[in-house]
Amino acid sequence: VQLVESGGGSVQAGGSLRLSCVASGYTVGRYCMGWFRQAPGKEREGVATIASGRGSAYVIDSVKGRFTISLDSAKNTLYLQIDSLKPEDTAMYYCAASNVLGPYCTLGPSRYNYWGQGTQVTVS
Repeated sequence: VQLVESGGGSVQAGGSLRLSCVASGYTVGRYCMGWFRQAPGKEREGVATIASGRGSAYVIDSVKGRFTISLDSAKNTLYLQIDSLKPEDTAMYYCAASNVLGPYCTLGPSRYNYWGQGTQVTVS
């Protein structure tokens, strides 16, 4: 299984980014997948999860209304749309995949078997 993230960058506060995670050797939309982030000196934090279908999408309260997780099964790709970026969103963002069936997905990193290399988001 390989997960490859892209879409990060350096943006000004208030801007938007769309992160992508292309999976190979893994079927996107079948099991729980998530986006996590880790800022320097902080623990990895789960921010959003999704299984199959938009009804299973979940984002944590602190980013609700600004972060949207989605997937495209045809492209085998997971997305994270981030709007109204804030400096506190600065972190390395990781895509993760599990072997756990939805629709209820945990934000606990230990339940995710596969991880991408991360994409950096820097907000100034």
